[in-house]
Amino acid sequence: MSLPDFTVDIYQNEYLPEGGRDVSAVITVTTAGTAGMAAAAEPDSAEIIIIDCSGSMMSPRSKITQARAATAAAVDVIRDGVAFAVIAGTHQAAAIFPGDGTLAIAGPQTREEAKQAVARLQPGGGTAIGQWLWLAHRMFSSHPAQLRHAILLTDGKDEHETSDDLDTAISQCEGVFSCDCRGVGTDWKVDELRRISTALLGTVDIVADPAGLAADFSAMMAASMAKQVADVSLRIWTPQHATIQFVKQVAPDVEDLTGRRTELGPQAGDYPTGAWGNGESRDYHLGVEVSAAGAIGQEMLAARVSLVTASPSGPEILGQGLVKALWTDDEALSTRINKHVAHYTGQAELAEVIQEGLEARKQGDEDAAAAKLGRAVALAHESGNEDTAKLLAKVVDVVDAATGTVRLKKKVDDADEMALDTRSTKTVRTRK
Repeated sequence: MSLPDFTVDIYQNEYLPEGGRDVSAVITVTTAGTAGMAAAAEPDSAEIIIIDCSGSMMSPRSKITQARAATAAAVDVIRDGVAFAVIAGTHQAAAIFPGDGTLAIAGPQTREEAKQAVARLQPGGGTAIGQWLWLAHRMFSSHPAQLRHAILLTDGKDEHETSDDLDTAISQCEGVFSCDCRGVGTDWKVDELRRISTALLGTVDIVADPAGLAADFSAMMAASMAKQVADVSLRIWTPQHATIQFVKQVAPDVEDLTGRRTELGPQAGDYPTGAWGNGESRDYHLGVEVSAAGAIGQEMLAARVSLVTASPSGPEILGQGLVKALWTDDEALSTRINKHVAHYTGQAELAEVIQEGLEARKQGDEDAAAAKLGRAVALAHESGNEDTAKLLAKVVDVVDAATGTVRLKKKVDDADEMALDTRSTKTVRTRK
């Protein structure tokens, strides 16, 4: 199978002052497609849709009705030749299509059979999301597909197993499949679904009105069908005198990858980025500390960044870039902050202060909540993150956006608060 072309662009101020040791860079990775690739990729893909069928999905009834319709809509988007299945989740997990726990191959007949099985779903029982993930893991593991993706929908909390049970299931699924998570209504917990989506390199969002499920499911499935390369890693090599401080994805979402390093030796490690499709572009923020500052005029390589994917013949390098350090006594050069680095430093802080502000609000600490959410308003205003600014305006009254002066609203809809929380990691990009 042919692979898309990857480009790796490095944005940084490579100039360090005398004695400086911290090197910071933004890495932009972009793909460009090649003709005919989609057809070649079809047999390597597998999809599982996991639908909450607990008793609460009947309250109101529109939740299960719209969940059935959304699942059918997603099934219609699956390409011919792609392996797929549907799981019904309660306090246990059941494969409802195919009923034997295998994966079917998408085609006109199997899609119709799947939709008929989904139409018969009836809610009842509790919620044990870890059990749902375990079944998806077993079903995916039985199929040789390289690109494995799941959609998981729930309307409630993970009440019929322990938090450790869920963590164990998530851990087992890491690296096996990616998972986009959706919560319908407002009775589910953002942090539970975020734990899953973060570990499994997917997305998390709220669908407050069940009527919005079908469009959302179709869009998620279409995005998955566009993926062409599985399990791409950001491989970072540093010289002996340099140490990686952090690696974060910063666009289109903020995800800290620092703790997810797979060691390849004392000087190199891989950080997972998941699957990629044609025309995708993502930004990563890399921080490196050198053990000793160089002399004025000295230049050194601080890191070599490569995009790597597995192939039958071994790891294949898809693209590469270099992060450099050059010491100078020119203060105008060394104090200049690269605009991409500055922008994404602010975007990462924006996600952090939103989540901290919402938590303070839940704990009744209004002063801390106003300070954190006010800082968020200022950061959103400064960076032009209009979507986040609109979400913040539903939680606080903005007195002065530029200074972050706000007042907490006395009454906030649960859906608005949860939307701000789930979408807090969404970023806007700088112009290249």
